[in-house]
Amino acid sequence: MSGVRAAARVGHQRTAPDAERAWSADPYADALRAGRGPLFLRRADGRLLPLDVERWCAEADAADLEALRRCEGAVLDVGCGPGRLVAALGAQGRSALGIDVSEAAVAHTVGRGGPALLRSVFDPLPGAGRWGTALLLDGNVGIGGDPVALLRRVARLVVAGGLSIVETVPRPDVDERVLVQVTDARRAPGTPFPWARLGTPALLRCAAAAGWRADGQWSAGGRSFVALRAE
Repeated sequence: MSGVRAAARVGHQRTAPDAERAWSADPYADALRAGRGPLFLRRADGRLLPLDVERWCAEADAADLEALRRCEGAVLDVGCGPGRLVAALGAQGRSALGIDVSEAAVAHTVGRGGPALLRSVFDPLPGAGRWGTALLLDGNVGIGGDPVALLRRVARLVVAGGLSIVETVPRPDVDERVLVQVTDARRAPGTPFPWARLGTPALLRCAAAAGWRADGQWSAGGRSFVALRAE
């Protein structure tokens, strides 16, 4: 992955679709700058799904570090947010790159000393086909609202037999495709965009359809994780 770190610090400007602009607009950007919520994904039925901004902006916790311990080779953090995982990997002397569609998230990651690009996982990316591990933590398996399409894309980013570590909803019965809006419950919600929420059984079904096999499951800190191996 020679040269990725130097190039990534510069970032890559792109014009995001309306669905992605929600992550670059208020109130998400304000929450990242403040390091705290409240922040939610608002479903079309009005239900609010809390987003754990405080944890995202803190240092990597024990559950994060357990997931990172299992990583192999150079690591691509898909939807890196404010960069705690990229920073933790860098502190361990490991090669890592964060990507995110939020300008505030990329700026926060770079400010923590981690390389990051303003880019969607579906955009052209450096090192495609050569990443040892791709991370989909903090609910990021929901990106795009089509987990099979996302996992197929990630399979093209990792090396043959590469790894993806995915965080799932702790409730195993969850399997949802929904339209959501980012909101702080004080201002008008932003642009609706598709999202998915998966428990482990649903993830494993999607993974099999996308060319992955299960390579481990565990829980830590009240969170659920699955390691997938590209076929």
